[in-house]
Amino acid sequence: MINPNADQTAPVLIDGVTPSAEIREELARKGIPVLLAFSRGKDSLAAWLALRDADVEVRPFHLYLVPGLEFVDESLVDYEKFFGTTIPQLPHPSLFRWLNNLTFQVPERRLIIEAAQLPEPDYVDISRVLCSEYYDLDPEVTFTADGIRAADSPNRRTALKGHGPVREHVMKVSPVWDWRIRHVRAALADHRCPLPVDYELFNRTFDGLDLRFLAPIKERFPRDYERILEWFPLADLELFRAGL
Repeated sequence: MINPNADQTAPVLIDGVTPSAEIREELARKGIPVLLAFSRGKDSLAAWLALRDADVEVRPFHLYLVPGLEFVDESLVDYEKFFGTTIPQLPHPSLFRWLNNLTFQVPERRLIIEAAQLPEPDYVDISRVLCSEYYDLDPEVTFTADGIRAADSPNRRTALKGHGPVREHVMKVSPVWDWRIRHVRAALADHRCPLPVDYELFNRTFDGLDLRFLAPIKERFPRDYERILEWFPLADLELFRAGL
């Protein structure tokens, strides 16, 4: 349980769990580049900035939910300029899962999708592809970083307490796991790092095909909305049910 009386200016403390500053120092000492699952969200931005400040070489990648959305691609270009590096894009596992489950698909696409026998890669599979095909790294010793923080929710705190921020069996690391939201905001402000347009629309990054995301996209980015309908033709039902 999160203690409401805890010092909200100090990092989160969990008995027996290594502070994130020490984790970043150890990653820097090893001198091996770290992959970063870059969602464009505030926490992944904070993780990137913290790793960079600790002199850890970051190799980012972005997993897209729908290919070719302009507002996503444009923000990635902005971050490539900001950080001075390219950001490879690969399909998100959810894209394969949605298609295989016929999410928002018209009946005539069923046989085509089933015949395609699309794979459903997990995050470990994706990290291995990135190591071998993009970055020439050894997947056995290369960590993939994320922006997971214990203060984000009780479930994440429980998971970090149980499994720790360094999971060597899957080569994953949470390099800002003990940061509070004030630390995230301070890092973004100190580095003058902007948030993507998603936060104006949804107060978070694009993360699904439900009404929270589809309605603002249709209003602000109609071409992107049409692009979503190319892949998921019946997604329009979300707005229809809401009377929009």
